[in-house]
Amino acid sequence: MFKENLFKYLEETDPEIMDAMKGELERQQNQLEMIASENFASKAVLAALSNPMQNKYAEGYVGKRYYGGCEFVDQAERLARRRLRELFGAESANVQPHSGTQANMTAYLAFIKPGDKIMGLSLSHGGHLSHGHPVNFSGMFFDVVHYEVDRETRTFNYDALEKQVKEERPRLFVAGASAYPRFWDWKRIREICDSVGAIMMVDIAHIAGLIAAGVHPSPVPYADVVTSTTHKTLRGPRGGFILCPKKYKKSINKTNFPGTQGGPFMHVIAAKAVCFKEAMTEEFKEYQKQVVANASKLASYVMDHGFELVSGGTDNHLFLIDLSNKGLTGKAAEIALEKAGITVNKNTVPFDEQSPFVTSGIRVGTPALTTRGMKEAEMEEIGAMLVRVLENMEDENVLTEVRKKSFELARSFPLYE
Repeated sequence: MFKENLFKYLEETDPEIMDAMKGELERQQNQLEMIASENFASKAVLAALSNPMQNKYAEGYVGKRYYGGCEFVDQAERLARRRLRELFGAESANVQPHSGTQANMTAYLAFIKPGDKIMGLSLSHGGHLSHGHPVNFSGMFFDVVHYEVDRETRTFNYDALEKQVKEERPRLFVAGASAYPRFWDWKRIREICDSVGAIMMVDIAHIAGLIAAGVHPSPVPYADVVTSTTHKTLRGPRGGFILCPKKYKKSINKTNFPGTQGGPFMHVIAAKAVCFKEAMTEEFKEYQKQVVANASKLASYVMDHGFELVSGGTDNHLFLIDLSNKGLTGKAAEIALEKAGITVNKNTVPFDEQSPFVTSGIRVGTPALTTRGMKEAEMEEIGAMLVRVLENMEDENVLTEVRKKSFELARSFPLYE
């Protein structure tokens, strides 16, 4: 039964859910996915997610489980950890976090206590909810101070950052972002943290694939702890992981289980192992280089046609279009582009005067487009579509015409044939 088509059984058992799944697959196949945090996992990763390991309870770690019958899930987790260590050159790896946010929770609590001061990048300047936003556990549990980008360059001024850190003296400093288009200077951040004795934590969720492929500097040699998701640029299943030096391994593992979560998702860990193996290939490295080349090409096209980009461009897989000089909002742009078959997300820009529910910008990414095989020539086409929609957001005829073009382009680069 397991070797046969599982979808046949699902369609017979629950046709309503099957219809929803078919609809989502069709949406992915026929639209241009440009949300920077989204990607398409390989068939091998998808196959690994649909495996009987999801039936196994495996609280604990390899060789030290609280349940019997863990021989083969141990094998999968051992492979995942070894491959992850090798991929990032880390001394220790934990592959059990269910998500990036849970990995962050573990990292915080392994080093500091509730009430301690942390410093993270402001959400409106490119940070993440779990870096100290008031509505998130990180903002509720800890005394949070946020840092920001420079008002003029919209990039980090490390001298100003050092001054703020020395004034605030956080117990833990969080580096990493969900919407920052430039390289990070990990060595400088390490020096700043050392100046006040702060723990250096780095969340690489967005740029993990780029780091693994060597197209973005790695924080692993500098950080006390590194967290990440396994999807996004890494192109694996939805989940998280933690890297650290051996001296912190025991504390990280104990805080993750039993500290912040129970039994691991063993089917997901198997899929993570597949993802890490794929990320070791030359094909994956070339893919990541193309992701960056595509983002650079698309960003240049948009700027050449009169649109302002935060920081004036990009070094990685994403860029932010600031629409305020055009009198537009991110919310309206997201809706218009969706109608035209292009999926992006509204996003705040530094020093945004709009609310987070409206925003002055949109975030644009190239990982999913590149996974489909698109290159610079297609970025020119997509750039023309983006510009045309943004300049004619109220014209339904234009949106219809662009939707036809986006559909044709998507179908010419098939997904999951």
